[in-house]
Amino acid sequence: MTARTAAFRDLNHNGSMEPYEDPTRPVGERVEDLLGRMNLEEKAGQLFHSILIPGPGGSVTEGPTGGRAQEPATVYISDRLMSHFNLVGVLPARDHAEWHNRVQELAAQTRLGIPVTLSSDPRHGFANLGAAFAAGAFSQWPEFIGMGAIGDEEIVEQFGDAVRREYLAVGLRVALHPQADLATEPRWARIAGTFGEDAELASRLVAAYIRGLRGGNELGSTSVAAMVKHFPGGGPQLDGEDPHFAYGREQVYPGDHFDYHLRPFEAALEAGVTQVMPYYGMPVGTEHEEVGFGFNRGVITGLLREKYGFEGIVCTDWALVTDHKVFGEPYPGRAWGVEELSREARVQRIFDAGCDQLGGEACPDIVVSLVKSGALSEDRVDLSVRRILAEKFVLGLFDDPFVDADEAERFVGNTELRERGFAAQQLSCTLLKNGQDASAAPVLPLPDGTRVFCVGLDPEEAARYCPVAEQPSDADVAIVRLKAPFEARDKGLERYFHAGSLELSEETVHDVIQLMDAVPTVVEIRLERPVVLTGVAERAAAVVGTYGVSDTALLDVLFGRAAPEGNLPFELPSSMEEVNVQRSDVPHDTANPLYPFGFGLRY
Repeated sequence: MTARTAAFRDLNHNGSMEPYEDPTRPVGERVEDLLGRMNLEEKAGQLFHSILIPGPGGSVTEGPTGGRAQEPATVYISDRLMSHFNLVGVLPARDHAEWHNRVQELAAQTRLGIPVTLSSDPRHGFANLGAAFAAGAFSQWPEFIGMGAIGDEEIVEQFGDAVRREYLAVGLRVALHPQADLATEPRWARIAGTFGEDAELASRLVAAYIRGLRGGNELGSTSVAAMVKHFPGGGPQLDGEDPHFAYGREQVYPGDHFDYHLRPFEAALEAGVTQVMPYYGMPVGTEHEEVGFGFNRGVITGLLREKYGFEGIVCTDWALVTDHKVFGEPYPGRAWGVEELSREARVQRIFDAGCDQLGGEACPDIVVSLVKSGALSEDRVDLSVRRILAEKFVLGLFDDPFVDADEAERFVGNTELRERGFAAQQLSCTLLKNGQDASAAPVLPLPDGTRVFCVGLDPEEAARYCPVAEQPSDADVAIVRLKAPFEARDKGLERYFHAGSLELSEETVHDVIQLMDAVPTVVEIRLERPVVLTGVAERAAAVVGTYGVSDTALLDVLFGRAAPEGNLPFELPSSMEEVNVQRSDVPHDTANPLYPFGFGLRY
């Protein structure tokens, strides 16, 4: 116990230790002792896992400005007695740790001093795509789809361990990842967070990542708990649209592959995952009721609880109950299939389905009202609260919830972890073409002294490797960095979901081909989703697929200082016509892919 923890215990309990605070007692006893002391309002507060955004200057007494309307932490913790929060926003490591400690101080001053559990979406990649943050102070690795391209369980476990250690340093104790979803629908906006389209590959890597987060054989005080998502498998979305939005609410299985999407979750359960998040989507054309998975008793209780025997925490995806405004735009609660239900009826249905926590919601008063009316039993509430409290105890939060801001500043983003992330970026690079045609000499790696014209690449960084030409006519080779295409949407949260067509724009294709006519061109394409490269790949001197890679890591690969070791974690289709007729739930299902799943050349 740190001096800070002891001081707050003295403040709250006059130096005495409550039985539930005694670390020598078994977790089950501690849970029952604390549960017996809790009133209904305190129990209800545990059933909500909402968003928390630091206020100005890291304040916990003032709400943040801009983006989503948000009340300060004091309202959630002191008034609504909540203790589970998803941190949104990026802070320097020291500021992050200090803000976390302020939150824990606030929690320590409540009647029972129940510590806060902070969670986060991924924070170690390159993208800000609705449910992930660019690395900032943390070490930077390829997106999860890039780890799928590497395909190495040991490296993925090292990645999970790096996430664990950096999360611990700043006080994050639950990872709202990994995604065990399969990228069988190439138009889906959330492919970058998956390990790819193949169930065998994803199963191996999901389990490895969970082991890395756990940091040992059992969950404990030096672990980060994984909340695997999105059960029973997001990915097979109708037309690739995402169920964050009403037009994407349907999950379809034209290939009758519902069970195929369960396989990575089976691997997660075997690996000992303790939390599961169901998705927003509603299954269409299956044996299950056509309502969103968070409301779906057949899926949560029948499948997850009873068939698989899962006894851990089930937390819904965010905001199934309450309408919000995000970036000033209306954002209705995602109660797909039960939209007509009141907020109270939605909450009751979620608990009837078998869930324990409501993600993105902050309405414990509804639970209190349901119990007092007799619609929801207090025994049912206690069942979920036991699961939730048990994990807090196992994670050691009652024993010492505070972190060391000096250590966080020193440790987060340290040289060792940055070098590992950098090496993973290099390894993930996937060589798709090397030479103008099959009989031509390889273009890569580029020889020293090659004069290069750069598009989308920092010329100052490139100048560390080679002479940089100001015009294509003065270059031996051009290097072009391209991003995966998407159909831009301009409303609120939709802007962060890159969905729609996988074809490069006519303008992009014209400009690249014009460059190719002037000089041999190496095309690097960021594969946050599969991309239709037909027309560009044929004309390119070389093509490299990436999944989140810095200019430096890319240049190391192009100039042979590192080797591309990645293989495609999904196939690249040859046309949108083939994408439009492939089955959304079936892997490797376009008729004539330009590059098949698993493809990757080597130097």
